[in-house]
Amino acid sequence: MTLSVAHLGPPGTYAEQATIFYVKWLSHSSGLEASLRPYSSIAQSLQALAQGETQLAVVPVENSIEGSVTMTMDTMWQLDSLQIQSALILPIAHALISCADSLDGIKTVYSHPQALAQCQGWLRAFLPNVQLIPSNSTTEALEKLEYDLSIGAIASSRAAELYNLPILASRINDYAENCTRFWVISQAESDITHQLPLQKLTHTSIAFSVPANVPGALLKTLQIFAHLDINLSRIESRPTKRSLGEYLFFIDLEADVNTPQMKSALLELTTYTEVLKIFGSYSVLSANNQ
Repeated sequence: MTLSVAHLGPPGTYAEQATIFYVKWLSHSSGLEASLRPYSSIAQSLQALAQGETQLAVVPVENSIEGSVTMTMDTMWQLDSLQIQSALILPIAHALISCADSLDGIKTVYSHPQALAQCQGWLRAFLPNVQLIPSNSTTEALEKLEYDLSIGAIASSRAAELYNLPILASRINDYAENCTRFWVISQAESDITHQLPLQKLTHTSIAFSVPANVPGALLKTLQIFAHLDINLSRIESRPTKRSLGEYLFFIDLEADVNTPQMKSALLELTTYTEVLKIFGSYSVLSANNQ
């Protein structure tokens, strides 16, 4: 059986690079083969999975410089049928790609908003007057470069090689230890979950809303984990989109959902939450930058 894996495209994105790493690991660990299916947005990748167009999706969830990828978080909350199978960490090294003769000729730079933000210091120092235009992915604008010498794009060196385009500057991200965490996601009730390699489950991701914005509403939920000695590795709030000042809370926990402590914590958590969603338990894989 050949699995189909959704990811953010076009070819050359970091999401594709993370997907290639996961597919190679999957083949080595279990013999499963997979084909890549690029989509034009993170939301479309997850929706394709939810609709059964693919068996897995690889999506970015958090960057070490710019924090959470909100489209992933919001879409995960909206879709009820998805479950995290693995997480993987991919080092990120951005390059400025352009057909211009020098930096002086560049008037406009395109890239994904996260990439633009991760290079904002370099852009201020070397291209202070350029227009920055967000795009759906780091590679979306690459096909324009050979037709317009005044534009550049921020993407990976691998993307430059794929599109046969010159690199004007390498490793332009503001912090050298830049990396992005991705989630590998399946449908919760899919048969494919039983075919994936067994791993030691080290993390669990959940999200919840509270019944009312009152003093202590969040504290009561967090105290549950503190009393049971369960460490939180991330907590983030997102608007409910119902009313200003109402929030959802996304939490990553360093524990397997199947342990007695976690079962007890989640049961008690239902007392203090309006809606509780358990996205799944998983292990974390680390990829080398290519």
